[in-house]
Amino acid sequence: MRYLTAGESHGPQLTTIIEGVPAQLELLAEDINTELARRQGGYGRGRRMQIEKDQVHITSGVRHGKTTGAPIALVVENKDWTHWTKVMGAEPLSEEEEKEVKRKISRPRPGHADLNGAIKYGHRDMRNVLERSSARETTVRVAAGAVAKKILSTFGIQVGGHVLEIGGVKAEHTDYSSIQDLKDRSEASLVRCLDEEASTKMIEAIDEAKQAGDSIGGVVEVVIEGVPIGLGSHVQYDRKLDAKLAAAVMSINAFKGVEIGIGFEAARKPGSQVHDEIIWDEEKGYTRKTNHLGGFEGGMTNGMPIVVRGVMKPIPTLYKPLQSVDIETKETFAASIERSDSCAVPAASVVAEAVVAWEVANALLETFGQDRIETIERNIGLHHEEARKF
Repeated sequence: MRYLTAGESHGPQLTTIIEGVPAQLELLAEDINTELARRQGGYGRGRRMQIEKDQVHITSGVRHGKTTGAPIALVVENKDWTHWTKVMGAEPLSEEEEKEVKRKISRPRPGHADLNGAIKYGHRDMRNVLERSSARETTVRVAAGAVAKKILSTFGIQVGGHVLEIGGVKAEHTDYSSIQDLKDRSEASLVRCLDEEASTKMIEAIDEAKQAGDSIGGVVEVVIEGVPIGLGSHVQYDRKLDAKLAAAVMSINAFKGVEIGIGFEAARKPGSQVHDEIIWDEEKGYTRKTNHLGGFEGGMTNGMPIVVRGVMKPIPTLYKPLQSVDIETKETFAASIERSDSCAVPAASVVAEAVVAWEVANALLETFGQDRIETIERNIGLHHEEARKF
């Protein structure tokens, strides 16, 4: 599968076109809207989420509730577009209209793509950069991820995510009995954290940052259960699924680090406490005593739950702005302010679920077929049986 996204933060809409989804997959707008609503939630979100009520329009590739095998087009309208039609319109402006439109942005914000993108593409008005580099684009990545989740759930593969840390407050009690338990408890928390005591402290940290005109980041974790052995491959660097997951998580706005399994903790442990011993029984086949490696060995899934963590830096738009330089006058100014969140880590956990689910679903189809749901189901069943008997 593959997809592209298009659209700007304050443009008329965000669009993604997905190619390669198997035919006969049951897919409703509700499946996608549920995920879009989750992305808009979470404590610490800004005023933009009060304006936008994201709803998807499926404009191709689905007929009467089932995919046809043709490309799927998903559109999410920007409600705020009505206030930006002149600023962000595609048609040229008259001289009179140009006077009414907000001045161009010439003051780059530290931590954003503004200056680099302006230099790269030759834009004297950095709105051409910030509109596309905005995390608003993740709306349709979550929509694509919702389709991927639907594919995975069709074959009994479940995806869950939660927040491990915000602003230095770490969750200590993160055990869960099942993916459904993880999902239920995560959704019940304003910060999507399983530890109730830590959740309260995280909320306090967000409030303190907001009051100070600052922002804070954190750590999120995605878990996927029910994945067959052998997704990905050891034979080439670009076919290793754990590498693809790392790239996907790093592609999320403001993410600066990724771990698989125990991740960097492995550097501080001997091999005997890192590698997962192999066991076998007649019912389950091959499994592991532990899951320190997060479901991967040699770039391939080993049948254990996939565990991926990502580090999100504090959002760079601050209400006590940092120093910047005007590209026109070269004078020092306080960086310009666009509407922003004080913390988007809970929302980012939903985005992380989406991009991880996409890569796993894609690997699943590469391994077991892509044309029809029933064919894929049969191939997965045969694979599980062969793995148990191996």
